[in-house]
Amino acid sequence: MAKSQQTYSKSEKEKKRLKKREEKQKKKEARKLEAKEKGTGIQFAYVDHDGNLTDTPPDPTQKVDIDASTIEIGIPKRDDSEVEEFDPVRNGKVSFYDSSKGFGFIIDSENQEKYFTHVSGLIDEIAENDKVSFELEKGMKGMNAVRVKKI
Repeated sequence: MAKSQQTYSKSEKEKKRLKKREEKQKKKEARKLEAKEKGTGIQFAYVDHDGNLTDTPPDPTQKVDIDASTIEIGIPKRDDSEVEEFDPVRNGKVSFYDSSKGFGFIIDSENQEKYFTHVSGLIDEIAENDKVSFELEKGMKGMNAVRVKKI
């Protein structure tokens, strides 16, 4: 008589697997019953005049008519009257410059704002307390002074 190929641990694993399958099936049936008891939920969702979702239709007296031709899609065009004249060339004074490291700071003479400058943005050699003219350009950490020239 041949010995069974199935060991004790294999049969225990099989029992656990079957038990787990049965529990899963019971949970599935319980969820189906619960869904039937609750009903189907809200059939329609309405948006009231404030933009909130409700299950009751909105009051037609609070409806606002909007002319579709007045709705702008895209970026609105700027009027020339809105654009203020902006001089890209600014003047200032070098408050700090380290030539060995290749960077420094310039204080704008108009608004006393401090701007970073790098050696790559210099036209002339500069030193501390020099009066300079420069342009502003957006950098990684804010506005940078570029095209820096001595006055």
